[in-house]
Amino acid sequence: MKIGLLWIFWGLFSFTGFAPPASEKKPRILISTDLGGTDPDDNQSMIHFLMYADRFRAEGLVSSPSYGNGSREKILEMIDLYKKDLPRLSRQRKDYPSPEALKAVCKQGRHGPAPLKGYTAPTEGSEWIVRCARKESRQPLWVLVWGGLDDLAQALHDAPDIRSRIRVYWIGGPNKKWSVNSYAYIVENFPDLWLIEANGSYQGFFADAGAPDSLSNRNYYDRYIRDAGFMGRDFGKYYQGSIKMGDTPSLLYVMHGNPNDPARESWGGSFEPFRHSPRRVYHRTTTTADTVPVYSVVEFHFNGPEVDLPPDSACFTMAVQSRAGEQTWPGYSLGKGRYVIRYAPKQTEVLTYRIRSEIPGFPEQSGQLVVNNVWPGRPGPDDYRLGPHWYTDRADPALFLGIQQGARTVQKWRSAVLLDWATRWARLRE
Repeated sequence: MKIGLLWIFWGLFSFTGFAPPASEKKPRILISTDLGGTDPDDNQSMIHFLMYADRFRAEGLVSSPSYGNGSREKILEMIDLYKKDLPRLSRQRKDYPSPEALKAVCKQGRHGPAPLKGYTAPTEGSEWIVRCARKESRQPLWVLVWGGLDDLAQALHDAPDIRSRIRVYWIGGPNKKWSVNSYAYIVENFPDLWLIEANGSYQGFFADAGAPDSLSNRNYYDRYIRDAGFMGRDFGKYYQGSIKMGDTPSLLYVMHGNPNDPARESWGGSFEPFRHSPRRVYHRTTTTADTVPVYSVVEFHFNGPEVDLPPDSACFTMAVQSRAGEQTWPGYSLGKGRYVIRYAPKQTEVLTYRIRSEIPGFPEQSGQLVVNNVWPGRPGPDDYRLGPHWYTDRADPALFLGIQQGARTVQKWRSAVLLDWATRWARLRE
């Protein structure tokens, strides 16, 4: 397809109301990313953001790796690629931010997940969230969370006043598992926060069913990205160039549509309010007779030996066997011989777990748990109660894509997104 036709195609979508008016102010955004961790889709999403950096007021790029070895330095490396491509990108638009301006807002957040209480001490990243949120502006600060919620939880703990100044779009799902303690802190203490919890919708961006062959995950890189500047060559390092970009829908949400109304369609999905976040509490080991909703917060409480430990000390582990293999999670002492651990399942399956500790006399135990594909499901007595501005994936069965709730609200715009992006890659081929 020739680039001229791409512009015509894009113009049709602009006509339908998805292009913002020229007079509209750029949205203020702060991205919290685990780039450099175990999943390189953040690298792909960061390249996408940098190629559209002229569309935003980027006030923060915070490295918040709940899991893996992401760091601020990894973000700086991506900006160095952007710097090399900027002369070509800026031939048609002159309002791209300078590489120096982007580097100035790169901050290091917490390494590793927060302990049971959901926060610890301020980080450079959490303090930057507070600073940006407190700026005088008629616009909210959009906090786009691509990984764990740990730095956001810390910022809210240290500066509760920012809750009314920010709007959060969080790529949940697996990220909820890595930052379950921070999630529990936020949902329990800030039910009046404005937050989109996208657990399944974002996965619509992975799906290329029904797309033209040139826009398929396997062909898009060869057709539009390969050898297109320094960022294009770097893109090929991640998934052999196959499109994933699981965090990009958060950016698309504020790019096209009306972000103030989650119920309306946007390139980043359409969402509905929910008033309870499921939480299941067990004071025993579980069996396959026990079923919990996918993405729920599951707590195991039990008694053991009384030991002298500092508060919030990780002192035992729960090894969970799932389709993803075995992963180990920390558990904590509540004092006086009481122990607890939280877990958030990311997919429908039967989990097998084993709990053990090196504490003498600690009761080693094992069990199983069935995870169903219902979110959020019927209210339970231990659920977290939510305010009027919490939103999540649409529950309409027609909007499921396979088992992924709400994913069709993102997948339906995937071709338009990729065609528009192709015009920017073309600039790097000139």
